[in-house]
Amino acid sequence: MEVEAVQNRNTLINKLTTQKEWDLIVIGGGATGLGIALEAVSRGYSALLIEQADFAKGTSSRSTKLVHGGVRYLAQGDIQLVREASIERGLLWRNAPHLVKNQTFIIPIYTWWDRLKYTIGLKLYDWISGTLSLGSSVFISRTKALQKLPNIKTEGLVGGVMYHDGQFDDSRLAINLVQTIIEQGGVALNYTKVTGLIKEDGQHISGVKITDTETNRQFTCKAKAVINATGVFVDAILQMDNPTGSKSITASQGVHLVLDKKFYPANDALMIPATSDGRVLFAVPWHNKVVVGTTDTPVNEASLEPQALEKEIAFILENASRYFVQQPKRSDVLSVFAGLRPLAAPTNDNQKTKEISRSHKIMVTPSHLFTILGGKWTTYRKMGEDMVDRIEKELQWPHKKTATRQLAIHGALTDVNLSDPLYFYGSDTVKVKALMNGHSNEWLSKSLQIHEAQVIWAVRHEMARTVEDVLSRRTRALLLDARESIRMAEPVATIMAKELQKDNNWVQEQVEAYTKLAQGYLLQ
Repeated sequence: MEVEAVQNRNTLINKLTTQKEWDLIVIGGGATGLGIALEAVSRGYSALLIEQADFAKGTSSRSTKLVHGGVRYLAQGDIQLVREASIERGLLWRNAPHLVKNQTFIIPIYTWWDRLKYTIGLKLYDWISGTLSLGSSVFISRTKALQKLPNIKTEGLVGGVMYHDGQFDDSRLAINLVQTIIEQGGVALNYTKVTGLIKEDGQHISGVKITDTETNRQFTCKAKAVINATGVFVDAILQMDNPTGSKSITASQGVHLVLDKKFYPANDALMIPATSDGRVLFAVPWHNKVVVGTTDTPVNEASLEPQALEKEIAFILENASRYFVQQPKRSDVLSVFAGLRPLAAPTNDNQKTKEISRSHKIMVTPSHLFTILGGKWTTYRKMGEDMVDRIEKELQWPHKKTATRQLAIHGALTDVNLSDPLYFYGSDTVKVKALMNGHSNEWLSKSLQIHEAQVIWAVRHEMARTVEDVLSRRTRALLLDARESIRMAEPVATIMAKELQKDNNWVQEQVEAYTKLAQGYLLQ
């Protein structure tokens, strides 16, 4: 299917009525669901992916923007998870080079014992990565550390340990995965909600009931396998299958603050290895800003719009201030965003969330509902491979070999100019620029370098349906500068209304809804 068909929602919706039965229906349009759907279609299976909101609306657009092996998992002794993540990091770097870059990180060293500990630990990290390592770690002198880490506290600084990991744009990867799934012959739809499971024989799941939330059209879709990949919401789907089932997931909240680069004007990312409560904190350059985070706070209820707690904000500012010469205050925060990590429910009630394994877990109910728990962006491809392998085994299908290890993601481009504000479009950059040339040369935001042509492109080719889709996930305006994004809401809504054939009432509703949502990303 040509990429131009990606934007044609009606064509995709109509497939819900014309396809008699799918091999797989995947519920959930975050990293995990997208990985499973792509794995399935690339093996030749028919696959439908359903997402109740927008692709990557939840946790998958709110990460620390790292594709990493997991340095802190190494400290916990989880060598297997580090090995798996390190391999997947290398594969993703190869398959989506327009979105994943080799990022150097520096750990500032203030004691000779820390120098020994982190030098040895990161050499082990290099070794575990094998041939897919992004580069060797090395100790750097105090002089070089001061050159590379401007605005870092100098008192007692011995030097630094520099290592390599990946850095990426999460929701842009999600959109490119959607495009890849459709190009491979699959169907992926946002704003479609599963409202029930079908059991034709009263025992085994044979399909799902779906509502298109834009039109309220209802569909019944049959499938040989139904996969629950809804992250922190997996229990809601599990309860459709078995209302008396026990809780299988626990959620941990991670908060990030976005600051101007003046607080950390470096190209190398900073890794603070030991915060006041023993966690790891990162300061990562991203789209000409710096993302500082994260926290690890257990929460009782899952939400599509989790809110940062005051103690989490204070924790990040306090620990950043211990290392930055110019100490950030609340008023300096451009945006604050929170994501919920789906973790397999702990077996020990006293277990802290930071101690629960980040590896993924697959469950199969007696009715053949396939559910995946845990995991992270870095291992999304491996989660997809493991799930499809498990389905083949459980349903006794002939095994088909994975095709995603070397599968280029839509937009893949090796010669990436990171100084180009549109670099993350990859091979589509030329087309976006051609669209720009056909419109006014006015930027919607000069500070964020967002052009009206990007809004048009998002609607036509990236399935953007709301102002939030454009400003939060097709561009990253909401996360980079929430106030600036609010200012852009009305012109974005006006452009979208023309493309989607909506009226002025729609424009007003969209502006009001977006403004209300974006207030939650501001520190009042």
